[in-house]
Order: sequence, then C-alpha cells, then structure tokens
Amino acid sequence: MINDFYKYQAQTSLHPLGMEVSHAEGSYIYDTNNKAYLDFVAGVSAASLGHKHPRVNRAIKNQLDKYLHVMVYGEYAQHPATEFCKLLAQHLPPQLSKTYLTNSGTEAIEGALKLARRVTGRSQLLSCNNAYHGNTMGAMSVMGFEERKQAFRPLLPDVDFITFNNEEDLNKITEKTAGILLETIQGGAGFIQPKNNFLKKVRERCNQTGTVMILDEIQPGFGRTGKLFGFQNYNVVPDVIVIGKGMGGGMPVGAFTTSAEMMDTLSHNPKLGHITTFGGHPVIAAACLATLQELTETDIMAQALEKEKLFRKLLVHPLIKEVRGKGLMLAAMTENAEITNKVILRCQEKGLILFWLLFEECAIRITPPLTISEEEITKGCGIIIEVMSEILDEQQEN
Repeated sequence: MINDFYKYQAQTSLHPLGMEVSHAEGSYIYDTNNKAYLDFVAGVSAASLGHKHPRVNRAIKNQLDKYLHVMVYGEYAQHPATEFCKLLAQHLPPQLSKTYLTNSGTEAIEGALKLARRVTGRSQLLSCNNAYHGNTMGAMSVMGFEERKQAFRPLLPDVDFITFNNEEDLNKITEKTAGILLETIQGGAGFIQPKNNFLKKVRERCNQTGTVMILDEIQPGFGRTGKLFGFQNYNVVPDVIVIGKGMGGGMPVGAFTTSAEMMDTLSHNPKLGHITTFGGHPVIAAACLATLQELTETDIMAQALEKEKLFRKLLVHPLIKEVRGKGLMLAAMTENAEITNKVILRCQEKGLILFWLLFEECAIRITPPLTISEEEITKGCGIIIEVMSEILDEQQEN
C-alpha cells in the first residue's frame, strides 16, 4: 500500500511519516503489522474523544440509516445540525448565538473574514505574526509566516499584522479596520498564551474603533484547555469565534459563530453571501452533536487540567527547556530542531506518536485525546524521557 500512497496520493511534504494504518481505538493507532502506537497527537487535536468513541460512532451509524446529503446548506431543517447549533448556543455567551456550519476550519475562516467586511463595510484585515488560520487563499493571506505564502502571491490586499501580546501594536486597530483575527492560543508559533490581559485589551480597542474581533478557536476549542473554548479562560467575549478540529470527534468539519444580527447580514445585499454545498452534512453534524454532548455531560474537560499537571510533572529532563500551553494543548520545547526531530522519530519507533508544530521548529506537539488515561500519559512520557536520555548520552559521548 505504501508505494501506491506515494504514487497516487498527493503529498504535503517530501518526507511523510508513512505509517500504514490498519485500525484505531481509544488512545491507540495500529499499523498493518498490528503494532500499537500510543497517540499523543489525536490527528492534530481533531480526535478529541479518541478513536472510535462509542457515542460518536453510534451517532454516525444511526444517522446513516436515516439520510445523507439532501440539500445545499441552509435550505432544509435537518435535526443533527439544528440540535448541534442549539446546544452550542446554550454553552456560549448570549451574543454568540448563531452558527454557520462549514466543511473545515479554513473554510470557516473565509466566512468570518467575509463577515467582518460585510458588517463594517471596511476592507482592512489584521492578523498576527506567526499566525496560522488555514491554507486557502484568504486564510493564507492572514497567515503571518511569509516563507509559506510567498510562492502564492498575490494574495488578499489590505492585510496587516501585529505581534501577539504586543500592546503597542494595538494602535494598528483603527476605524479603517474591518476585523482582527487572532488565535486564542497561538498554535503554529509554539502554543503561546495571551499575557497581561492581552485579549481583553484587543476587545477594548475593537470596541473603540468598531472593529470585529474574531478568535480562532479551531485548535483550543472543544475542551482542550479545560474549558469548552479557550477564550473562556481569559475573561473576554469576541464578536466571532471560528471552530473546527475537535468539534467533530474525528470527522471533517468547521464553523463560525456570532450574533444573529451579524450572521443575518450574509443572507442579503447580496443574498447567498456565503454558501456551501456540504456544510452541515447530517452525518458529520450527528458526530458533532454527540461529541458536544459527551463533553458537556461529563467531566472530561475538567480532567484536561489535571492531566496537564501530570504531563508537567513527568516531562522533566535536561533536554526540555519548558512545556508551553494549557490543558492538553502542550508543547515540549527543546534547544534545537535536530533534537526535536530525533525525539519525534525515535518515539514513533518505540510506539509513541508525537508531531511537530508548523513554525516553531523546537516544539514537540503533545495534544492527545481528551480521553487519554493517566496510565497512558505515564507510559508515553516514560518513552519520551527514555528517548531523550539516549540522545543526551550520545551528545555526551561525542
């Protein structure tokens, strides 16, 4: 199969990991030789409830027997999508009450950017240096990493950047700014949290200038930081949130949520202001609903903070400079990319899946399923420490 994978399927890098997957369950992925790999990545934060979660699988199978796609988005009332949006609103501040379901996080980013321009009648968009919001042309335009987008220019005009946590840069938000888009916790940049009430200060500046504040919750959302959404940790309410990844329990999905007043502007002048064929697909919406029900009816989210403490207790080693992040959105930082690469690749050989971050080459991604057990955390961290000790021994010998 691996040869056909390279021959017929488009690759995103020159050196994909190339594991041939047989099946997955709980916190483990199994290859075609039936070797088990403890998953500390969860499909890059997407498999929020682990693999083959019974409640999610049951919801998918039940919906399969009723109907699949029946109409383009927004025309028919379909129970799974409607119930998901309703339950989501019940767990959000009142002003975040209406949700537009899409097929991916990057598509939701596109919709949120369009919404900011539609609501304000302005054109300027602000984002952050080292930000990542997706890879379509609009989302790439607000990516704050020139190396990854230079080959695709020209992109959207009238886009500028600030530095995350730099309060002086907030003066760039003016009466000409349609919207500012920030990750609640910067992901690709190294799991950087807001400091000194930075998000509250952004909110205040947006209030002064009439700018739409958009928070990208695609990665921190759905329980990963101990709250349903990351912004709930920082005493701030944005105008728009963009969600995805863990939202579908492993199914492909995205959405953006805002007030009814703002969202309804996409329905007129012009009509069909944002459309999609498969957004709100009933099978995927059923998975989303089951995932949200499981998160809100159990203590899984609260457990994330306790599990973070265990990770921080166990991940102590001379090669680890610090552990960044919150909840189960963590990054172990090493001195250089060479060490990070060795740790990730050698851990996979020993049956532990780790991964990289997009821009920060010294970071080791640790974003396991929220359902991971303390025993599994202890086992996985033991492998990391074992590998790091091997690398340290090699360094000392040389």
